[in-house]
Amino acid sequence: MKFTRKYSGERMESLLYLGDLQLGLVRVTYPLDVLRLRLAVQSGHSTMSLVALNMLREEGLASFYGGLGPSLIGIAPYIAVNFCVFDLMKKSVPEKYKSRPETSLATALLSATFATLMCYPLDTVRRQMQMKGTPYNTIFDAIPGIVERDGLVGLYRGFVPNALKNLPNSSIKLTAFDTMKILISTGQKELEKIMQENQEKTS
Repeated sequence: MKFTRKYSGERMESLLYLGDLQLGLVRVTYPLDVLRLRLAVQSGHSTMSLVALNMLREEGLASFYGGLGPSLIGIAPYIAVNFCVFDLMKKSVPEKYKSRPETSLATALLSATFATLMCYPLDTVRRQMQMKGTPYNTIFDAIPGIVERDGLVGLYRGFVPNALKNLPNSSIKLTAFDTMKILISTGQKELEKIMQENQEKTS
């Protein structure tokens, strides 16, 4: 019971740390994400600097942070759902398969897919709010507006290409994390065993 509580506490601290780190990174790099979208959809600007100058002149500094709210709101739920589903699925796997990399990869892919399904509407809102001339100022008018215009399916527009791009990346990262955790745990057990054997020899 103590181990379970300790593990749960450590996992919660890790989730909070990852969430804080991701929030900080998004705040710093978010204008680049807006510029990337504008370059992809707007014609007449050949370079990032031209797009940036045009945005600053016509829309002001705030245009570089359009949709930041949905991005920040979606980070914590995505991380929490991804890790929690991954842990629950790993616990349901038979013991002899738990330490296999392919098991980690399969569970990571499923957990990332579930987390993406849960949080993707916020990504749709973010992209809509990044567009020039967007009618949406907040998440509270963006979601009803998208649903009224396109139906519920509108919140998941572009999900398939996004999943094909991001799910392998998320799955590999989570698999690498879990594999390293298993290797470290195995190494600690081996070290404790060696230390115990040495202690028995000297006593």
